[in-house]
Amino acid sequence: MKWEENVRRVVPYTAGEQPQGRNIIKLNTNENPYPPAPGVARRAKELEEDRMRLYPAFSEKSALAVALADHYGISPDRIFIGDGSDDVLSLAFLTFFQSGRPILFPDVTYSFYPVWADLYRIPYRCMPLDEDFRIRTQDYLPQEGGVRCGGVVFPNPNAPTGIWMPLEEVEKIVAANQDVVVIVDEAYIDFGGVSCLPLIDRYDNLLVVQTFSKSRSMAGMRIGYAMGSPALIKYINDVKYSVNSYAMNYAALELGVEAVKDRAYFAAGCDKIVRTRERAEKELTRLGFTFPKSYANFIFASHNKVPAKEIFERLKENDIYVRYWDKERINNHLRITIGTDEQMDALYRALEHIVKVS
Repeated sequence: MKWEENVRRVVPYTAGEQPQGRNIIKLNTNENPYPPAPGVARRAKELEEDRMRLYPAFSEKSALAVALADHYGISPDRIFIGDGSDDVLSLAFLTFFQSGRPILFPDVTYSFYPVWADLYRIPYRCMPLDEDFRIRTQDYLPQEGGVRCGGVVFPNPNAPTGIWMPLEEVEKIVAANQDVVVIVDEAYIDFGGVSCLPLIDRYDNLLVVQTFSKSRSMAGMRIGYAMGSPALIKYINDVKYSVNSYAMNYAALELGVEAVKDRAYFAAGCDKIVRTRERAEKELTRLGFTFPKSYANFIFASHNKVPAKEIFERLKENDIYVRYWDKERINNHLRITIGTDEQMDALYRALEHIVKVS
């Protein structure tokens, strides 16, 4: 067909399976197993029907931007809010990576990065993690033999490994690349490690991206946000308003405020997942798995005898879903989301049969 010659073609991102069924144990997409803050449900019942027919009143001074600014102790003009962190990151790629030089990100990382780079025709290089799946800081330092690049992006903690890079190493990368934008994707930072957010006061080229999907239990509401210098935020807003001025829906803006307000519930929920993760580390070790120390709401595990693909398939037979990639370097690893204690107990029981531990 002649028209196909003019089609923009990319290999799309492959999301985790979304199985349907009442007794499914879903540990494959890093969703939070607990409900959002109680105020979210209360406010959902109060949403005004008449507001549904109107475009959402969204700006840098919206109630959600103000709530986030208060939570983090920064001004609202340093916050950008989008339709999930994927929307935020996609717009950031479109806005900031225009130099023509390759952007840099790890070879084992969030697999949406190369998709956006291909979509927006941004050249890129994947920098290999070391043998322990850690980011090699020196690869991102031009003055020390690293690549002179058009931008840098990486998750911290990294996904799917769960490994957190200390703040001083993050700062080295930001400081060494002040002629380009450095994006630190902190989707999992609330489960461990320390945020690099304080660095935005010292570096106007740093954009920190976070989400409501994980620690705030609101993946279905699609709320993501970025924090950085007012100049960065203005540039990404200009692009957003040129693509879709009303990306954030009324319900998400209203319910997001309630999630941010309840700090005690937020902290308790994160702590609950961390405690379950620590128990999971002990149980998985007993079952013969090895893994790096995780600072996220998942564990990146490999068994010492049974191939990961076999474990993945046999868990599915038991209606338990974890994440598996048939990709170089990680094709013998599973990413296991931390669920409730009851879900994790079911996982351990299934694994005992699969890996034959008595």
